[in-house]
Amino acid sequence: MKPWARKPERWWLLAWALGALLAATVLAQWRLGTLREAFDLDARIAHRLLSQRLAQHDAVLVTLTLYSAPADAAAADATLRQLYPQFLQVLRQPSEGLWPAAQWASAEARSRQTAQAQVLPLPASPGRYGLLRAGPQGTVALLIELSAAVPWAEWPLPRDTSPVQVTVWQGGQAWLLQPGQGGQGAWAFEVRKPLASESQAFGLQLQRQVGWAELPWAAMLAAALAWGGLLALWRTWRRQREQKSRAEELLRLGQVSRLNALGELAAGLAHELNQPLTAIVANTQAARRLLDEGEAEEDASAARQAMSQAVDQAHRAADVVARLRRTVARPEASDRMALDVAQAVQRTLHLLAPELARAEVQVQPDLPALQALAEPVALEQVIHNLLMNAVQALAQVPVPERRLDIQLHAEGPWAVLRIADSGPGFSEDTRRRLFEPFFSTKPEGMGLGLSLCETLLTRLDGRIEASHHAPRGAVFTIHLPLAPA
Repeated sequence: MKPWARKPERWWLLAWALGALLAATVLAQWRLGTLREAFDLDARIAHRLLSQRLAQHDAVLVTLTLYSAPADAAAADATLRQLYPQFLQVLRQPSEGLWPAAQWASAEARSRQTAQAQVLPLPASPGRYGLLRAGPQGTVALLIELSAAVPWAEWPLPRDTSPVQVTVWQGGQAWLLQPGQGGQGAWAFEVRKPLASESQAFGLQLQRQVGWAELPWAAMLAAALAWGGLLALWRTWRRQREQKSRAEELLRLGQVSRLNALGELAAGLAHELNQPLTAIVANTQAARRLLDEGEAEEDASAARQAMSQAVDQAHRAADVVARLRRTVARPEASDRMALDVAQAVQRTLHLLAPELARAEVQVQPDLPALQALAEPVALEQVIHNLLMNAVQALAQVPVPERRLDIQLHAEGPWAVLRIADSGPGFSEDTRRRLFEPFFSTKPEGMGLGLSLCETLLTRLDGRIEASHHAPRGAVFTIHLPLAPA
């Protein structure tokens, strides 16, 4: 398992990946939408241009059937083909009234009946068709080249470079006008729409393949980098804020710890001073009684006065010690409230995260939610002292062996917190003296930390125990009364 402070790293990577994926998806959708809009616009323009050309064919045919053929019909037809390159040939009704093929005659009959031009399919000539109309001055047929009917000068799609494929269809036949340069793609656009002509029932179909290469990869990469930069800035700001909060909390906890240590020191001094002060008072009072029984009045008066002053000074010293103890008074049982012990441990681990990371301690927490009666600051100070002692002990063993197990469970009326380390441990003689004031195994230690922990827990109706951790290390177990349900 990784050290405590390194666990959140994968969440930052996951947040960056999700944000980059979202940005890439949005940019890809925007690009596809832009390409679709351009495709639809080109399709509308192409449909309008071809519909205009087909209407032009009808108009020319109507004009030819309204007037009789000129004397020099061949020259007139040549001029017409120069004006309209799509007209390959102009055919007029033979003088004997017969067409070379039966379908031409039937098309003429339908045209006379409907007064509309009729399309003549030319299966032997792909891309060409005939258009026949019967009028008052005779019947005229035009042979038309479909590709030549496209107004390429106004065409919105470059014929040689456009990725759009253009097809004209009628019934079961289809004529390819523009092959399109795009290959297979992941997305396909298509428009299929009939051309606006009553006589020439053609349809127009445009198809477009969009490949992965057309996505805005540069913009997606820039968005991913920008998102990563924002995350890095936010992470830096949050880390600085956490460090500031951690420093303030450690400072507050340190101040409380010093005050409580001073209270422990005052309690020790009071205990040590009360005995000699009591002896001074007792001896002085005894001397005064002896003098009261003596005969030298003047000496006895002076002795009594001196002894009275000694008694007053001794009481004054006792009052000073009492005031010192009241100044640094620690929490009492009346200050208790229902607290989540797991949250208190998690807050302390957060405060000590830099120390745990530097020492490369592997923390194994097992902390179910459990309510106990305690005073918040006192409980955090006890946990802080025990964890700091564990980190200092683990610094004496190799890095791979630095392990800290924290377990919380209910046991009868108690909430039991067990903190076990794999450090060097202590001897049995040391274990019996661990909670004595001013006893320490560290050269620079004052010997008040564990004594203070015991005092604070005792005032909260709890207790603390120390034992050996197999195969090596120390275990400190805290018992606190469970909070009522």
